[in-house]
Amino acid sequence: MTSRSRQAWLAIPIILAIGAGLAWAGSQAGQRVAGWPLFAICGAIAFALNAIVFLPSYLFRTERFFDLTGSLTYLTLIGVALGLGPGGSRAGLLGAMVAIWALRLGSFLFLRITRDGSDGRFDAIKPDFGRFLMAWTLQGLWVFLTFSCALAAMTTARAASLDAFAGLGLAVWATGLTIEIVADEQKRRFRSDPRNAGRFITTGLWAWSRHPNYFGEILVWLGVAITAWPALDGWPRITLVSPLFVYVLLTRISGIPLLEARARRRWGDDPAFRAWVEATPALVPRPPARSRR
Repeated sequence: MTSRSRQAWLAIPIILAIGAGLAWAGSQAGQRVAGWPLFAICGAIAFALNAIVFLPSYLFRTERFFDLTGSLTYLTLIGVALGLGPGGSRAGLLGAMVAIWALRLGSFLFLRITRDGSDGRFDAIKPDFGRFLMAWTLQGLWVFLTFSCALAAMTTARAASLDAFAGLGLAVWATGLTIEIVADEQKRRFRSDPRNAGRFITTGLWAWSRHPNYFGEILVWLGVAITAWPALDGWPRITLVSPLFVYVLLTRISGIPLLEARARRRWGDDPAFRAWVEATPALVPRPPARSRR
């Protein structure tokens, strides 16, 4: 067993422990089903679904259904929360916001991997049972944690009608979703052009930010948290860490650091690439300098 495999096996119980702690906090004063907190039931479903799909994925050494499973997990939790929870206009709005985002991103990523055939993130880990299992377990936590503030608001017994927070949250969410969609589409079109083979994109939103799609995703979850805020009180407010978790994961752990390292290995000696990196912010968009326009 390699050192990375051992680290993966050590990380799995930590991931599950974080999920258990979140399940306890988000369940306080929430709806119960047959004596069990609905919020915690949803958390268990998130981990279970990913574990179930992991098994055939490992046997066939494929990551083809990884992102699709993530989106289906969101949709499943939305259905459970709306079907078994107290309901209400805020719960419906939050469910719709997350469902629209999950359907759009899940279909986009699934079509991309179907077209490309593989995802380079998994090349080294999918033959390793422990490391591949950790990735799927982490996805279960990712879904549960990012969705946690919306889920807590959808399963709470504390009624909260739509208000200015809902309007503000919806506006922030819509802005983030628009940025994410436009950035992804611009990159897809860039890559589909044979003339751009081996090149990096510096046009459109990618002239304003090196990772505009991640900026849009952070805004999406910030908008969800703003919308959920009035329905939360006490321990469930811990779930408002959701957009912070998304920010930290994308900017410090798995998103930008991995992509930036891969880009430096590929284009680090290219003066144009170095100039783009120096002139373009990593995350928060900024109009490009006049000289670059």
